[in-house]
Amino acid sequence: MRSHNVIEIDMQQETVTIRDGETTKQLRLGSPEAFQVLSQVWLRAGWDTKYVYTFSWLGRPIIQLPEDMVRIQEVIYQIKPDVIIETGVAHGGSLVFYAGICKVMGRGRIIGIDIEIRPHNRAALEQHELFPLITLVEGSSIAPDVVASVTELVKPGETVLILLDSNHSKEHVLAELRAYSPLVTPGSYIVATDGIMKDLAGAPRSKPDWAENNPYAAAQEFLQENPAFRYEQPVWPFNESNGLTDNMTYWPGSWLRRVAPETR
Repeated sequence: MRSHNVIEIDMQQETVTIRDGETTKQLRLGSPEAFQVLSQVWLRAGWDTKYVYTFSWLGRPIIQLPEDMVRIQEVIYQIKPDVIIETGVAHGGSLVFYAGICKVMGRGRIIGIDIEIRPHNRAALEQHELFPLITLVEGSSIAPDVVASVTELVKPGETVLILLDSNHSKEHVLAELRAYSPLVTPGSYIVATDGIMKDLAGAPRSKPDWAENNPYAAAQEFLQENPAFRYEQPVWPFNESNGLTDNMTYWPGSWLRRVAPETR
């Protein structure tokens, strides 16, 4: 997400004008480039207003950008994993979201990991219709005993998809990538969510070090040390847009696809 000094929208002329210092660029409102610029502004405004804190899924709060949920749904349906592992539970809305997809497909189960699963969230999840497809593991996602417990829950030959959505510091996410990447099936993904933090330093509720201390930076370092993975945004299975190709996302640079067995 790139910041611009001034962005002017003229609905009558159907133009978007971008002014960066002495440079001016005018885009047609309906162009993919203008859509990308305006989407970046929308993402930042959504962060400031806590837009993602307004949704629920089948009764549980789900603190996610809707587009990210639709995109991960596309991937789940394509890969049809036997196991989806997510670090970070919060209210459990995303666990329920993934469990619902698995139930419809007739395949798959969910493992949710959190350092603290609050009693009221655990109770609500345990009472949910989809809880039979969900296993909760409480403890630090990078603690050796937790990693070992999760590993034991995965059966040989199962297809595994992993999402990292707990502590978003670079150090923690990098440790998660190193710990859980061996479980990822070739062709599947480990997703380091919320890389948008790199663009939010200075925004409300941000911290000054977010420009460097974020999941995107962790993913980049992990890719440098592990040639078995590469960044690969999944191809949209349906696209009749006028030239759009990039996700409007809180998860930039997050999709790490395993392309070969790990060599380490």
